Amino acid sequence: MSGLFRPGPASQLSMGRRSFFRYAGLAGVAAGGAGVLAACGSSSSGGGNGSSADGSKYGTVAVQLSWLKNIEFAGEYFADSKGYYKDAGFGSVNLIAGGAASTSVEAGLGTGKIWIGMSAPQTTAPAVLEGLSAKIVGTTYQKNPFCIVSSAKKPIVNPQDMKGRKIGVQDTNQLIFNALLTANGMSPSDVTIVPAQFDPTPLANGEVDGWVSYATNEPITLASKGFQNVNFLFADYGLPLVAETLTVSQKTIDSEREKLKAFLMAEVKGWKDAVASADESARLAVEVYGKDQRLEQKEQTMEAAAQNGLVVSADTKANGLFTMTDDLIAQNIAALGKAKIDIKANQLFDLSVLKEVFAEHPELK
Repeated sequence: MSGLFRPGPASQLSMGRRSFFRYAGLAGVAAGGAGVLAACGSSSSGGGNGSSADGSKYGTVAVQLSWLKNIEFAGEYFADSKGYYKDAGFGSVNLIAGGAASTSVEAGLGTGKIWIGMSAPQTTAPAVLEGLSAKIVGTTYQKNPFCIVSSAKKPIVNPQDMKGRKIGVQDTNQLIFNALLTANGMSPSDVTIVPAQFDPTPLANGEVDGWVSYATNEPITLASKGFQNVNFLFADYGLPLVAETLTVSQKTIDSEREKLKAFLMAEVKGWKDAVASADESARLAVEVYGKDQRLEQKEQTMEAAAQNGLVVSADTKANGLFTMTDDLIAQNIAALGKAKIDIKANQLFDLSVLKEVFAEHPELK
């Protein structure tokens, strides 16, 4: 490979492709949403309701992460390493790495192989419309990290700046990119869409002007290689979808409410710690949970700081982490509509359990 980047299979740059597989659930719509449910695999063990054979109140649960074990799950690392899950009544919490070839969270829920998972509205909604009985009960990221990254020398700072420019777009992101155009009164003919893979070398080489990316990853890795860049978030321009959503089966909400509340309490505690310390978040990712990924401490620390801006908002400061206001839910439903996914708020979201957690434990806010 020529150019600025020569990423190896476990390099941080190659890790960037996580965003495209994870948040490209829109591709499932193009292929017929049933594919989301049919993607069952064997990436988890000990799912379902767990067991209290270990003497704990709630036993073991399987939690599927949306990607490989990197900085994105810092809150879960804190909750595990500091004993918040055990304090909440769980014997153990099995954090199952996701990835491009893994079973989707929705498939895992549908087969009972996992108890809860981290997903995204544009992935869960098609599955629900196809018959999956599941709901989003909270969201780690208040904004999805999709962005357009470009050279600082030829900056693209908003959708209108893309007109007449070459934009690298991965196949799995065509629908969400088109939704961005639609949300901003544009059409595909306004730009030159260049089919792309996941390594942004063509952007660094000047072959394209912009690149569909993930704000907490590619802009940072590009800059670390000497390519100064700028980016704008899709979420700031008509597609305010949340991300890293906590998704569970409806039966969990109905039959295991106290167990779910206990889990959410541990999650909030873990993420409060993660937000408070980017350095320790990175250490846990690099040295402990993601040790086999050969992550870079400096980049993970920078990514931790960047993701904190997506986790914390004025609303979460007022209402608590993971919460969603009615207005934010409505914005997500509208954004899904722009991507041709028509679903009602009460079909996809149920924030009542989280509201009970904060009502009963206001100190967690």
